[in-house]
Amino acid sequence: MNYGQIIYTDVANGIGCRTSLFVSGCTHHCKGCFNEMTWDFNYGELFTKEVEDEIIESLKPAYINGITILGGEPMEVVNQKVLCPFINRIKEELPQKTIWIYSGYTWEELNDESNKRCHSSDTNDILKNIDILVDGEFILDKKDLMLRFRGSSNQRVIDVQETLKTGSVVLSKYNDRDESRKA
Repeated sequence: MNYGQIIYTDVANGIGCRTSLFVSGCTHHCKGCFNEMTWDFNYGELFTKEVEDEIIESLKPAYINGITILGGEPMEVVNQKVLCPFINRIKEELPQKTIWIYSGYTWEELNDESNKRCHSSDTNDILKNIDILVDGEFILDKKDLMLRFRGSSNQRVIDVQETLKTGSVVLSKYNDRDESRKA
């Protein structure tokens, strides 16, 4: 897996101060995507053990709330193969840190075992170890700058752990509009 960028003190892609990993590779190709260069699976740098170790170190300070993984598309099957053990490592070494994933795939698509485009032997492990999933493709016609942590109104900010407990999608408290942006 390649990655396009790592932001070590990001405050835009989740709650608090976070490390954000932008993985490479995406087959959605959403019109109006803010990060088109990461569509190419070969874009950027190789995600190595050294890079993984650097990210783990960046998560250790108390002021870092967690990691956000976006892209590109983290939930492309080839990216899941690399991200699954990485996410497991974060949960094992830093269980107090939150993990957010942004995916163009919906919760329903990710949980459909017949959908080989995005469901793999790693999908369930990834989902059981993350806190928030921002799901759904970006749709330019539904773009809304007043939304928190998402670009278009079809996307959802899902509380993954509560969703797994209840068996139906539970939206996070962060799914609401950002009223502080009003003039």
